[in-house]
Amino acid sequence: MEKQKLTMRILILVIVLLALAVLYAFAVRPAVTGYAVNKYSQGYYQGQSDLLSNIVVQLQQAGYAQIPVGENQVLVLQGQIAQTQNSEAAA
Repeated sequence: MEKQKLTMRILILVIVLLALAVLYAFAVRPAVTGYAVNKYSQGYYQGQSDLLSNIVVQLQQAGYAQIPVGENQVLVLQGQIAQTQNSEAAA
């Protein structure tokens, strides 16, 4: 009788562990992975936006922007940024 109770407890423990593994595999891990991918994407696009705005500021202030592209190599952008004005703002 005592052996059957022990066997039942072990089987219940195995079932609970399997249920937790399934819950983790199909609910927790995808949610965490989706969150991480979303945050990475937001940071990636924010970084692109920051880089572009820095280049524009450099072009406006100095007339050129230097972008390092490799070891001992620099890409130099020259030019002016055209600024547009609203007709309402000018009036």
